[in-house]
Amino acid sequence: MVDIPFTLDQLRILKAIASEGSFKRAADTLYVSQPAVSLQVQNLEKQLNVPLFDRGGRKARLTEAGHLLLSYGEKIITLCQETCRVIEDLQNLQGGTLIVGASQTTGTYLLPRMIGLFHRKYPDVSVQLQVHSTRRTSWGVANGQVDLAIIGGEVPTELQEILKICPYAEDELTLILPVSHPLTKVETIQKEDLYRLDFIGLDSQSTIRKVIDKVLNRCNIDTKRLKIEMELNSIEAIKNAVQAGLGVAFVSITAVKKELEMKELHVGRIKDIEVQRTLSVITNPTRYRSKAAEAFITEILPEFSTYKETLDFELVPPSNEANSLKEPVSKM
Repeated sequence: MVDIPFTLDQLRILKAIASEGSFKRAADTLYVSQPAVSLQVQNLEKQLNVPLFDRGGRKARLTEAGHLLLSYGEKIITLCQETCRVIEDLQNLQGGTLIVGASQTTGTYLLPRMIGLFHRKYPDVSVQLQVHSTRRTSWGVANGQVDLAIIGGEVPTELQEILKICPYAEDELTLILPVSHPLTKVETIQKEDLYRLDFIGLDSQSTIRKVIDKVLNRCNIDTKRLKIEMELNSIEAIKNAVQAGLGVAFVSITAVKKELEMKELHVGRIKDIEVQRTLSVITNPTRYRSKAAEAFITEILPEFSTYKETLDFELVPPSNEANSLKEPVSKM
């Protein structure tokens, strides 16, 4: 039997250094001293007989051998975490951990309420919510680092045959206006009127902005003709700017539920146009699915039914056709 020249702790340290870019920040993240981190790396390099970091610069950079070890180390850590969760699952929802992923808008405005309802029913299950871009979230599900996710963007092409993608609801992208805006007095807004309005949007390079622009163009609204007078870095900042009368914006209706109830914003209806995007639940059929994940998925449909009533969601039943599968991709 071949002796394994590294430990899980050493792999975790290697991953932390690569992620944080320095030994000191990695030590802070792991709640250990910097000398302890340095010693573990030195021992690891000695055991493998190869340098893992290029120490010539200020930032800790992996060598080719370091990148190779990190790639396999992440797979090993993920499998160990999955093993622990399988063992925990023997307790039948009396404990364990559920990791839910989400894209930015769904993670900020939709998932917290759903997780709250789930937690009240299963208080002993620890639920972690990870909010990232749709692309990063999709890779997390593919690699087994995330149990399931709800996203509003498109799954990367290279993962569409690996992941099971179930559309559940149509999320309305609504035009919000200040309550004092003249167009609040009209029943419907003509499409041509949009090109005369001052718009507030997210940064043009942001993932959410690209998703919104794509949906608008699909609805025959020419985003190149929209006058973007201001770009901000968050949906919350955009809502505040619209409330202050600085312009109008397209946002997910899930993001403005509270403001609409309090009559702090007005929704403008565009004649003959409904701007919607599909929210999807993604899972990896080739990975182990815990009882906690199964229970959470079971709770999703009633929750979306609730949102249909309050946020004008139109439900779409999940597809019964399973996607063809490739071998899971295991690198980020």
